[in-house]
Amino acid sequence: MSTINSVRNTVLSILNKNNYGYISPADFNLYAKQAQLDIFEDYFYDYNYQVNKENARTSGTGLANIGQQLAEVIDYFTVQLYLTYAAPYFTLPADWYTISKLQVVPPALPTTYTDIERVSVAKIGKLVMSNLTSPNTTYPAYTIGPATYIAPPATQAPVTNSVQVYPDTIQADVLCTYIRYPRDPKWTYTTLPNGEPFFNETNADYIDFELPDSDEPNLINKILQYAGVSIRELDVYRAASQEELENTQEEQ
Repeated sequence: MSTINSVRNTVLSILNKNNYGYISPADFNLYAKQAQLDIFEDYFYDYNYQVNKENARTSGTGLANIGQQLAEVIDYFTVQLYLTYAAPYFTLPADWYTISKLQVVPPALPTTYTDIERVSVAKIGKLVMSNLTSPNTTYPAYTIGPATYIAPPATQAPVTNSVQVYPDTIQADVLCTYIRYPRDPKWTYTTLPNGEPFFNETNADYIDFELPDSDEPNLINKILQYAGVSIRELDVYRAASQEELENTQEEQ
């Protein structure tokens, strides 16, 4: 059974058991999207927590190494691609969450990898203006968005989904390793003669959750929280929140 259909059936079963109400497919998809994003972002906080435990020599090893398990999940969302140059910026993909690494990687053999150092927009101006620290092709740098020391026209909109690489002679072969957002889940269906929606995973815009099966209980609890707020049932929200808290404590 598909994960998203399993999650939806469980959510509806819990709500219907106590006559709390019904979630439409459209509302379920909205809650599912937000629940997946919540869990996805928690991966990074949980990973940081586990790294700190490892540094303090209080983490497990082998199958009990939760930090390694989280790293494997995060790796699933890691993508590499060459960025497109649109002077003076390189355009970032629409699904980027955070950049892991930026490199100049010419396709010609022998292939060489030159790491591009990330610097803040506030700092790049000082670096460029200095003969000693100005970025070069051996030690390039980049900022996310435009540099403040270049005065743009007053009508120019901020550029946020892009990186600016220094020196500006670098206009190609920039390889970006980044972590992407998970795709928005979508429970698709066919409407039966009586008006009941029936799950249809052959629909062209069907998208399942991208999280591990082990996160299914967390997805259910978070969707129930959103549903509880929507239908104004405090008991649903409290029960789901308590279940989520217990799951979190077990993982730690």
